[in-house]
Amino acid sequence: MMGDHACLAPHVDCYNVAKVQLGDYCTVSQYSYLCGATHDYTDPRMPLIPKPIRIGSRAWVAAGAFVGPGVMVAEGAVVGARAVVVKDVAAWTVVAGNPARVVKRRVVGRERAAHQTVSESS
Repeated sequence: MMGDHACLAPHVDCYNVAKVQLGDYCTVSQYSYLCGATHDYTDPRMPLIPKPIRIGSRAWVAAGAFVGPGVMVAEGAVVGARAVVVKDVAAWTVVAGNPARVVKRRVVGRERAAHQTVSESS
């Protein structure tokens, strides 16, 4: 399901075995991989295990990132380029790396201007 103004860029691989939900104004950049399933490797038959993915409103999954099965990237979060996300990402945070780790809090708009003013006066 895609929200209003949600964007899947060219060459995104959306393996939607389970539901993949994209919130309003979210962006999934080129060459990213949204992987909506895994396998039970403890079973010799290796059955498929579908797990839904949710990308929240105003979130951004940058180029070439991997978002694993069952992951929720919350509202306003940013997943850095080439990051490997296997755990949920909290709202308004920036994650990067393999495995993805929190790098900083995402600050936008008026909140950013206020944050900069406070930082500059310190």
